Amino acid sequence: QVQLVESGGGLVQAGGSLRLSCAASGRTFSRYAMGWFRQAPGKEREFVAGISWNGAVKYNADSMKGRFAVSRDYAKNTVYLQMNSLKPEDTAVYYCATGDTTATMTEGKYDYWGQGTQVTVSS
Repeated sequence: QVQLVESGGGLVQAGGSLRLSCAASGRTFSRYAMGWFRQAPGKEREFVAGISWNGAVKYNADSMKGRFAVSRDYAKNTVYLQMNSLKPEDTAVYYCATGDTTATMTEGKYDYWGQGTQVTVSS
């Protein structure tokens, strides 16, 4: 059974940094894309960043504008989201997901989801 477990969320001041981790198990991790999404209170879930099976990355440029970086460690079956220069509007529950081989912004392409980790950015 596929399991995704996020960690690394927390409370940080504006301008600070956090690194989220997502540990995957239950499938051949290296064959699949991994994505990060977030959902703020009262808003729809949105794509943040994704990384394909071959390491190609994709970002939601409108939201992230170079502040976020996604990476993966194949040996550890883990994907990371480094978030810098955080803003209060980045406050959300962050989810990782896995699905097709190529990272995409489309939620429906992801089959499995983690439980989410809360990120709160204070002003």
